[in-house]
Amino acid sequence: MKLSIVSTLYRSAPFLEDFYQRVSSAARKTVGDDYEIILVNDGSPDHSLQIALQLQNVDSHLQIVDLSRNFGHHAAIVAGLENTRGEHVFLIDCDLEEQPEWLSLFVEKMHESKADVVYGVQLKRVSSPLSNFLGKAFWSSLNVMSNVRIPHNPMTCRLMTRQYVDSLLSIGDRVLYLAGVFAWAGFTQAPLPLTKTPRPKAHKSTYNLSRKLLQVADSFSSFSVAPLSLIFTTGLFIWLGSVLYGIYLLVQKLINPEMVLSGFTSVMLSLWFLGGTIILFIGILGLYVAKIFHEVKQRPLYIVRDIHKGIRHD
Repeated sequence: MKLSIVSTLYRSAPFLEDFYQRVSSAARKTVGDDYEIILVNDGSPDHSLQIALQLQNVDSHLQIVDLSRNFGHHAAIVAGLENTRGEHVFLIDCDLEEQPEWLSLFVEKMHESKADVVYGVQLKRVSSPLSNFLGKAFWSSLNVMSNVRIPHNPMTCRLMTRQYVDSLLSIGDRVLYLAGVFAWAGFTQAPLPLTKTPRPKAHKSTYNLSRKLLQVADSFSSFSVAPLSLIFTTGLFIWLGSVLYGIYLLVQKLINPEMVLSGFTSVMLSLWFLGGTIILFIGILGLYVAKIFHEVKQRPLYIVRDIHKGIRHD
């Protein structure tokens, strides 16, 4: 099989049929009839699965992986990739912010660059100014602290060779941050600058603030030990500062025995500063301990309830 197309379903009912029609058309124009579309139902609470099953009744190219509950976007992507058979795999979100018609651009770029992976990069972010600023700060901070160069503003959509996908699936992380894993896997990777279509106001993103914060925590704990080094360095400077300040006070007392060492405000400020620093550092350590906790349990990334297979076209 020449091409596998993978997408995930979560509250996807409003745009699923349109996505299916457009991505099917793009696949036929690119590889003819030699393709499959794999949709992973990530415990969607709406009727996305029912729509997908109806579409499968009239199109045997469509395969549906139904997870037992919502395991998260990244786990659902892995579930989709593990069920592919194509020589090339096109991964794309189905919310139509990423255009199915881009497939031809990805294929052309892969032929030109001889790359193993062609990944989309946002030319211009379509979120609010505050979100854009925080996003830029996040990617800059992550790359400063990580020994793996992770591209700024990557999209989900990417075209990958079979060899790269198989290598990607060999990574055994239980706590996944896919943008980092995509980069860490190596191979020849080529960016393709594109502009997303803004999501209609009626279709709010399922990535709320709490999920974004959790993703930030996972990204730093997965691909950087810099926060741990920062804890040591900061603790060392605080310790040295306290020693030097203590020596200074002792010298002042020796020079002027009548000097009264007092100052409730300065003492309380020091206590608040040190107390806050300790709590912050314990929290950072907690992120890494939590990651160890999840990794050592070796639970599967996801559980499949059912796989709805159409007739394979080989």
